[in-house]
Amino acid sequence: MSRAGRTGLILAAILAAGAGGYWAGQYKLAVPAIPWLKAVDWLENNATAPANANPVPEGPVIYYRDPDGLPAYAATPRKTADGRDFLPVHAEEDLSFDDKPPVTAATAAAPSESGEPRQILYYRNPMGLPDTSPVPKKDSMGMDYIPVYAGEDDNGSTVKVATGKLQRTGVRSEFATEQAIVRRVRVPGTVQLDERRISVVATRSDAFIDKVADVTTGDRVKKGEPLMRLYSAEIATASAQYLADLNGSGRASAGARQRLENLAVPPDVIAAIDRTRQVQTSITWAAPRDGVILERNAVEGMKASPGDVLFRLADVSTVWIVADVPEYELGAVKVGVAATVRVRSLPGQTFSGRVALIYPQVAKETRTTKVRIEIPNPDGLLLPDMYADVDVASGSNAPVVAVPDSAVIDTGTRQLVILDKGEGRFEPREVKLGLHGGGFTEIRNGVAAGDRVVVAANFLIDAESNLKAALSGMTNVEPTP
Repeated sequence: MSRAGRTGLILAAILAAGAGGYWAGQYKLAVPAIPWLKAVDWLENNATAPANANPVPEGPVIYYRDPDGLPAYAATPRKTADGRDFLPVHAEEDLSFDDKPPVTAATAAAPSESGEPRQILYYRNPMGLPDTSPVPKKDSMGMDYIPVYAGEDDNGSTVKVATGKLQRTGVRSEFATEQAIVRRVRVPGTVQLDERRISVVATRSDAFIDKVADVTTGDRVKKGEPLMRLYSAEIATASAQYLADLNGSGRASAGARQRLENLAVPPDVIAAIDRTRQVQTSITWAAPRDGVILERNAVEGMKASPGDVLFRLADVSTVWIVADVPEYELGAVKVGVAATVRVRSLPGQTFSGRVALIYPQVAKETRTTKVRIEIPNPDGLLLPDMYADVDVASGSNAPVVAVPDSAVIDTGTRQLVILDKGEGRFEPREVKLGLHGGGFTEIRNGVAAGDRVVVAANFLIDAESNLKAALSGMTNVEPTP
């Protein structure tokens, strides 16, 4: 046969072998090896390989991932630091961040690392619902229930998370400690006068003002300092009767002296009658205490009726700070605790005092309760009706078991913390909470000092490790018929 004929025959055989390999791949048929075609390796490999050995992913691109497998992703095309393109991830591709493939009913009976078969205790719902089964089954969406092996259940309250996943998501644990919790309650307030240090100057009989001292509203006066001179016919009559008793028997009757005292005649005026044996036409009215004149109504020549307020003065050496504490903060405020006050008109200055009284009423309009704090004010810097910022330090004086606030998961009906038991094992624990303050929460029951609790990435334990399924293990597992 000529060379051209042999070449044509070989080409025909090659084409026939290629077609046969294609159809064998489509129908998954075994094709015997052809000895004289072994020289063409690619032809033999293609003739026996399935057509879909490396299928091309289809569907839309949902995101892009790092070409080196690093935990870096992007919603749009991007490049690495060295200029390489991120790889597209299609919708049909199944990416998993687990360090091992998911366990299904097909792999439920897989042996342990030692080669011995593991005992399956029960099967739990793959979506974390509180539903278990003693035998393999599927849920309403066709997903296999997940087996729970002996040694992994820990009475149904422990979940396990792969170590690699813990490292990637930043799960962090800290020890529960014993410490005193200080809670700061910051509320607004105003400066008020001490009601026990306010005095009113008034007469108990009709009187006429002869002269008023040179004092005005806002002036400071001392106890005994003259405020005015006045004439009262009733006081003059009582003084004459008192003097008659003195001149007649040498000693005034108790009734005559009592009448002067009932008219609020100052003691020094009565002493002057005893000494001079004369009745004064007008008497001097003095300040009853040290303080600031808040109100002056006395005018020379006016007639004053009994009870008219002629002067009102107050001692401002001690003032009150009346703060409005919200109803939900009342439990943290106790009588006697220290408080720090700052007024807006005196920046940089602080005043210290203690809570003296919690008013026994909640304002229904604002849902706040007034709290009174007594503050020394020797320099008179705090003026009535000033606005103030009040910082009340409350909490526990004795050390209590406390965990960071981020460790507490509040579901609304119960409060939980997640105990770190080591080696990727975690146990949710229901707790009773106490005080909060300084970034810590008191644990009254459920956790002891020295226990490790998860303080960061709690969501991983909740979502990825089916915390709900673990919580259902706290109750009795009911087999499904």
